Amino acid sequence: MKHSAAFIFALAGATAAHAQSSVSIYGIVDAAIVGERGGAAGNVTKVTSGAASASRIGFRGTEDLGNGLSAFFTLETGSKIDTGDIDSAGTIFNRQAFVGLKGMFGSVALGRQYTPWHNTLARIGDPFGTGYAGTAKNLFPDFGANIRTSNTLTYAAPASRGFDFELAYSAGEQSDSSTGRQFGGAVGYARGPLTVRLAYNNKNTDTAATATAAAVNRGLGRNTLLAANYDLGWAKLYGAYGIDKGDNSTPLGNANNPYSGVRPTPSTDGRSALLGFSAPLAGGTLMFSAMHKDDRTAFNQDANSWGVGYLYALSRRTGLYAAYAHIDNRNGAGYTVANNTEPGSGHTGWNLGIRHTF
Repeated sequence: MKHSAAFIFALAGATAAHAQSSVSIYGIVDAAIVGERGGAAGNVTKVTSGAASASRIGFRGTEDLGNGLSAFFTLETGSKIDTGDIDSAGTIFNRQAFVGLKGMFGSVALGRQYTPWHNTLARIGDPFGTGYAGTAKNLFPDFGANIRTSNTLTYAAPASRGFDFELAYSAGEQSDSSTGRQFGGAVGYARGPLTVRLAYNNKNTDTAATATAAAVNRGLGRNTLLAANYDLGWAKLYGAYGIDKGDNSTPLGNANNPYSGVRPTPSTDGRSALLGFSAPLAGGTLMFSAMHKDDRTAFNQDANSWGVGYLYALSRRTGLYAAYAHIDNRNGAGYTVANNTEPGSGHTGWNLGIRHTF
């Protein structure tokens, strides 16, 4: 018994001696002058934080556990550069907070994380990466729990012959296990100049009964997104097509009647389409996209949008940018020109800013 115990402790000590760990600090500091026109708020000009990419500071680390297994974590909080405040009151690591294991089987993580649907839009389909005035947020429902979820378990499979997939499940943590839950996934292919990805998101926004309130029952919200890009060398082409059906499938960025007319109604049956490109130009990157929203409900609140932007690299980490976008709303639609961190207040918007990463 003593010899067995000694062997176990020796083995544990050897494993610890060979384990390697690393922790790094990273972040983005982004500030811009933002203009908004055409809404009930009138002509708005302000200094804002995170127009291109949300300002943040994060900590991430890995530890080699041996035999091809490693542990990893990320803790990330958002900040407002214009005021110095945290970007979500009452939180610390409101953007991401997760821990997991990675091996030959893939990776598993637990905590607050991005949805596969958002990752598909931001990384594959949108030349603006869901930032700047030209963001896909202007017409695609990239808000709220469509972006990230708490209480989430994710699995990402290792890539094989260009294919990969990921799954996500977010527990509603209410008395009924289906109430408030959200799940989704994505499957992708990347080989040579082509990247294509299909994502799905299923959201239950019911609320279970409590001692002081009755249960609230709603229908499911479902989002399906096909996104692709193709690198020509001298330019990169982008495309995305979304099908959004059900309650709360398409939350509006600004639901506060931004045009003081007919209050906009979030679509429960819509299609969103995007075509765009990015191209190197004069030491920087030119970005462009055009989008269409087809609302198939009785309200028929369609919209068209286009945006253009330019990021000029002063160095590998620092860049200056300018962007402009316009939306043509139909039949009382309430879509507004957003940026990475704000929903916007009008049908026209522009940004002039600086972004530094570390």
